[in-house]
Amino acid sequence: MSKPNLDPDLLQAFVAVADHRSFTRAAIMLNRTQSAVSMQIKRLEDRLGAELFNRTKANVDLSAAGEGLLGYARQILTLNEEAVGRLAERKIEGVVRLGVMDDYGTCVVPALLASFLAGYPRIHVEMETGLTASMPARLGEAYDLVIAMHPEGRGEGEFLRREQAVWATSASHAVEQQEPLPVALYPQGCLFRKWAIDALDAARRPWRLAFVSHSLAAVEAVAALGLAVTVVKAGTFPPRLRALSDHDGLPGLPAADICLHRATDLSPAGALLADHLRTGISNRRDEVLSRRAPDSVVRVA
Repeated sequence: MSKPNLDPDLLQAFVAVADHRSFTRAAIMLNRTQSAVSMQIKRLEDRLGAELFNRTKANVDLSAAGEGLLGYARQILTLNEEAVGRLAERKIEGVVRLGVMDDYGTCVVPALLASFLAGYPRIHVEMETGLTASMPARLGEAYDLVIAMHPEGRGEGEFLRREQAVWATSASHAVEQQEPLPVALYPQGCLFRKWAIDALDAARRPWRLAFVSHSLAAVEAVAALGLAVTVVKAGTFPPRLRALSDHDGLPGLPAADICLHRATDLSPAGALLADHLRTGISNRRDEVLSRRAPDSVVRVA
């Protein structure tokens, strides 16, 4: 004998009556007639072979069978709603313009985009990497979403995580012992550039600007070859570099807040991507740094 199927429409009527303890109030909530709701409950009871309510002129109470069914009914209706919503979301389409720092655009965001686009194949993402200081001001004009870096505690937007700025250099060259210290940095406007110069000047450590580039890969390559020291984020610490600290004669550096900025007129496609990035970056573990850097340098929230 085959088992009866539980029709979500019948379960919806059952839950409504159970919640309101009234066929009349349930009918009003469901925008149906009272007789229609009564018929649905009768059909469900016939399928299950059990009475779900103890009815009197004054009250409508759950029977033992009804109490046993109620929790399952809620779960079925919730899963049904989630499934329908998920399928509807997959049909959302559009273009989302994303601005992000170079290191996150290289090390963090691509994997998140891959998992996102697998679930939303009709959404297209255009990503631009670079200095993010001026990107939030261009939301709506040039970008729909921006992942930007701000001084600790001073960033607008949605806080994602905190990143410690770390000195880094070649794993096989003692560049930190050179005088003046050769430094590879990003162009003016980069927060790490300002912090590095301010820290060296405050410590009265002689230095020279050995290399400047917009490219994270170029700066990392120069540092890896022993031509300079640079500043990177702890969470995206390059595996071929070596972390430096005050034990190596380098001054301490501040921490930065990574924040997500959304355009005010964000599309449904943009909102989906924003939520995906927020969850992925907020929950990200710094596995690279934990393998490469000494404990004295790891100060990542």
